[in-house]
Amino acid sequence: MILHEPVLLGETVEQLAPAGRGVFVDCTVGTGGHTEALLEAGATRVLGLDRDAEVLPLARQRLAVWKDRVELVHADYRRLDQVLDRRGIEQIDGALADLGHSSVQLDAEGRGFSFRRADPLDMRMDRSQGRTLAELLDEVTPATLADVIFEYGEERRSRRIARGIVWARDRGGLATTADLAAVVSRSVPVRSRPRIHPATRTFQALRIWVNQELDGLDTFLRMVARRLTVGARLAVISFHSLEDRIVKYTFRELERGGERAMHALTRKPIRPGRDEVAHNPRARSAKLRVTERTS
Repeated sequence: MILHEPVLLGETVEQLAPAGRGVFVDCTVGTGGHTEALLEAGATRVLGLDRDAEVLPLARQRLAVWKDRVELVHADYRRLDQVLDRRGIEQIDGALADLGHSSVQLDAEGRGFSFRRADPLDMRMDRSQGRTLAELLDEVTPATLADVIFEYGEERRSRRIARGIVWARDRGGLATTADLAAVVSRSVPVRSRPRIHPATRTFQALRIWVNQELDGLDTFLRMVARRLTVGARLAVISFHSLEDRIVKYTFRELERGGERAMHALTRKPIRPGRDEVAHNPRARSAKLRVTERTS
């Protein structure tokens, strides 16, 4: 069984300090790597959520030895309040949100996340609901698409890429992710191409757009802060500047005041070391930020 390798694993467990403590929530459990480490480090119970139902069977296999101390739920982390309320849990002793996507998801055939294969234009994290990328692209205007690519992908050539995508769509030349990647590549002059694949930023933008990944992130962080017991911590791992910016500023706002006092423990994010990046190149952009409830 091939499982995703969690990033910043040791650093995250050290920051959450689960030894001898009660209920922890892994808001993005994936295949269970962080949850497994929390249980091994002494967490009494872990509630794991994921909006992607297709990774939960893998997590159950990985965590089978801990089945009496872990519960896995198919749910978007932004619905954590409802998940806790249904279980009669008022407060938690720590929480983790890894906002990245697992290798299992990104590499899986048929999901539409990879530009290296001819997959359907889907990109939904939860394939039980929501609109596919193909459906969204079918009716989008070049101006709106350019805004999406620029805002979520920070792609300077967003307008040129958007015009190319819409042109291909209108002529029936946009059926797979390979078609999409080829259109993006043709839209970026060779002399202007970055070291990464020219479709990388566009695919990131479209994935965020399809899954509404940034919507409600700040509200979610505030909600978790309200649920923490005194001394409990919230750890968030982000993978691009848009997410990290929201996490950073929300943590600052929480620290400035409110009904519960919070203190950011990471003025600068914790980054993976050279050894981890060499072993797992996908970890290179990860940033870990942690805040603690103080009263």
